[in-house]
Amino acid sequence: MRRKEFEVMDTTETEQFLQEMSFGILGTINQDGWPELTPLNFVYHDNYLYFHGSVAGQKMKNLKADQKVTFAVAKEYAIIPSYFKDPKLACPATAFFKSVLIKGYAEILSDLTEKAKALSAFMHKLQPEGGYDPIDPADPDYTGQIKSTSVVRVTVHDLSAKYKFGQNMNSSDFEKVTDGLLKRNKEMDRETVAMMQAFCPHHQKNGDALT
Repeated sequence: MRRKEFEVMDTTETEQFLQEMSFGILGTINQDGWPELTPLNFVYHDNYLYFHGSVAGQKMKNLKADQKVTFAVAKEYAIIPSYFKDPKLACPATAFFKSVLIKGYAEILSDLTEKAKALSAFMHKLQPEGGYDPIDPADPDYTGQIKSTSVVRVTVHDLSAKYKFGQNMNSSDFEKVTDGLLKRNKEMDRETVAMMQAFCPHHQKNGDALT
């Protein structure tokens, strides 16, 4: 069960995170009964999750047998060492991150127009600078490629987001951690402080931490 203080119910915030991330983990059920995890690229477009792959891949076999899937996306911002808060105990050590968990029903698409739409969304996300002709199923240079690529649409049944940035800390610990991050100043430490200020109830007391 996800702790309430870490839940994010802002749809815009969650969609922005899904647009930012390009890689996630797909969970399907193998025919032997074991859960199977597959790392893959994805795009979240028009409230659907899309991914693609080869026609004969194992994940496609799993989906034909059972449409239920889970999908997880996560981004770690910073490891928080225990000594930021306590000079003796290891217990306070943690990590700050964003994550999204999706449960849904997967359908392998056959309509070339919808496949082209999904693949175009992929390209817009992963290659926003362009440098290619629009993906059009009527274009003979694209038609065969679209037909031979499996594109899967996941209809979202449940979506939950968890952003952990110290929302459960008291103001004293909040200040210790933000100070520790700013002094350490590794990659993403300052961004982590900004996330803490955005999501923690103590941010108003620490609003000048980045100045």
